[in-house]
Amino acid sequence: MTEPRLTVAGDPQGSPAGGAAPPDLADLLRSSARGDQQAFAQLYDAVASRAFGLVLRVVRDPAQSEEVLQEAMLDVWRQSARFDPDRGSPLSWLLTIVHRKAVDRVRSAEASTRRDTTYHQHNQPVEHDSTAEAAHASMEARRVREALTTLTPVQREALELAYFGGYTHTEVASMLDLPVGTAKTRIRDGLIRLRDTMGVGQ
Repeated sequence: MTEPRLTVAGDPQGSPAGGAAPPDLADLLRSSARGDQQAFAQLYDAVASRAFGLVLRVVRDPAQSEEVLQEAMLDVWRQSARFDPDRGSPLSWLLTIVHRKAVDRVRSAEASTRRDTTYHQHNQPVEHDSTAEAAHASMEARRVREALTTLTPVQREALELAYFGGYTHTEVASMLDLPVGTAKTRIRDGLIRLRDTMGVGQ
């Protein structure tokens, strides 16, 4: 089915000229489904004003709203055969398509903005020393994680709370329901084992 060429009228009021009866939108949709471009042009004229107003409320930019209206009405043309009068009015069906297209445009614009922001954040110039430092820190963190697996469960639990959780020895003791001395011993023994495993000082 050849797509109609759409233009946004200068004043798309959508009201019939000379006080004539409003067109039957359902009939125009059925004719459009058969490829009747003249019927679709009448449909467009009848709904353009309301459709444009709906898009503008969502998109908020007049120029973009005109583009969205064009795209939405082309979708209406392509999907006109799907209209089922038993499931709602033709205007409601049509405006649902228009609203969905407007929301898609806003979401697309927001996603594009997020991508641009992320790109700029990730592509800021980084000093060489900072890059090397970050790489070294990453390697050290991996070594520490591997070394932690060599500890006993009770040593690892106490050490993780103290050094990765930021808790004091007293707080660790309270959280593990241990005497403070026992908590300190587990942390100390864990540190000694970590040091030996990682070869620190050798």
